[in-house]
Amino acid sequence: MTDPVTRIARAYPDRVEVRGRDLTGDLMGRLTFTEYLHFLLTGEEPAEDQRFFLDLLLVAIAEHGLMPTSVAARMTLAADPGALQAAVAAGILGAGPVVLGTAEQCAYLLEELRETGRSPGEAAAELRAAGAKIPGFGHPVHKAADPRATRILELADERGVSGEHVALARGVADAVAPLPMNVSMPIAAVMLDLGYDVDTVKAVPILARTAGLLAHLAEERDAPLGLRLARAAEDAVEYRP
Repeated sequence: MTDPVTRIARAYPDRVEVRGRDLTGDLMGRLTFTEYLHFLLTGEEPAEDQRFFLDLLLVAIAEHGLMPTSVAARMTLAADPGALQAAVAAGILGAGPVVLGTAEQCAYLLEELRETGRSPGEAAAELRAAGAKIPGFGHPVHKAADPRATRILELADERGVSGEHVALARGVADAVAPLPMNVSMPIAAVMLDLGYDVDTVKAVPILARTAGLLAHLAEERDAPLGLRLARAAEDAVEYRP
């Protein structure tokens, strides 16, 4: 059995090393948080396009109103006003295949298409035949087009980073039209085209939405909504014993 190993970080009495670098002597004051995230995930400092789009995607997905994630967080804080960390966790725990976690499913779909050579139309048809949702498409508010998805792809084209995965994403979009592409698909496609691993894609919506949740919880303390949201849910549901 080999000895257990971590490549992330180690604290010593006089310094902290992160990925072999001196935290205070090298990284602090030089790297932005976005650059540091890339460094933590990969062990390398980002290229300019990686930095630009990682920053862009974090901004794109951080906030989207009173979604289930923020409602869950607000209601948790209303139940225990001292448990900020529990309220944040409550919001993030819902990052699954319906809300927030869809980018990961999109990444796996795109990578499977790339590896197998299956056409986007064939994959979409198979998912529909199985009664499954096609990840990255459809939105309850943005019926015609998700403006976040549109902007991400515009910038990917402008900066010349649109590659095989973006092309596959557009192929799926053509196959499922007029169902609109939502923000999750371009997040996955651009990250994969920039060289990120499939398993890192979900880190972006989780980290980004944490920032949004903290904003909701700061507002919740000043202008409480959590208990009102709970009462509204009670009033909206018909009781049938």
